[in-house]
Amino acid sequence: MKKPPTIAIIGGTGAEGLGLGFRWAQAGYAVTIGSRTLEKALSRVAELNARLSDGKLALQGKENFAAVQACRLSVLTVPYRAHEATLLELKGALQGKILVDVTVPLVPPRVDRVQLPPGRAAGLEAQALLGAGVRVVSAFQNISTKHMRAAERQIDCDVLVCGDDAEARAEVIRLVQAAGMSGLHAGPLANAVAIESLTPVLISLNKHYGVKDAGIRVTGIPRADD
Repeated sequence: MKKPPTIAIIGGTGAEGLGLGFRWAQAGYAVTIGSRTLEKALSRVAELNARLSDGKLALQGKENFAAVQACRLSVLTVPYRAHEATLLELKGALQGKILVDVTVPLVPPRVDRVQLPPGRAAGLEAQALLGAGVRVVSAFQNISTKHMRAAERQIDCDVLVCGDDAEARAEVIRLVQAAGMSGLHAGPLANAVAIESLTPVLISLNKHYGVKDAGIRVTGIPRADD
């Protein structure tokens, strides 16, 4: 059986990064939470490790660059305003690896409105910045942080996963499943334009219906549990 990848979560001290990191650690993955400051990473990791079940691998905390160097798969969970600068800083360390880009190009204060960035999608901008040496996969944009914080393993939402490398996409689908969600192959990285744009739509739905956890569920696709 193929050994699970070691995972670095870049800018992982926010709700989304911590939620994913905890779920993957519970599933037996080696996870490092990265941050711009070591102190913040270590503080957040101590909180997560206190919640881990007995026998699970403890999470580690490192500065972003050190976290990426020690992994073979990274997950980027920074706000869009920090997207380009973070990628340029880590470009060398990311070469030869998979990068899962979770970023959504939201523009405050109108975060409930679709606003395409200059490169049409954060995932496409990441690939352009990093070059062909990094396999960029776009995923997890449409999952509420309320779900991430929940202790329950299963989340009744689909994660749309797109990327130009089929093997990298399949790797990320396995990560989605390990985190307690359903992952669907959603085509090439160009489709990140549509997938990222769904997030402002979900924010609008949350506002209108007074909820915090609207998500996506695709019908008509056979499921393993059907």
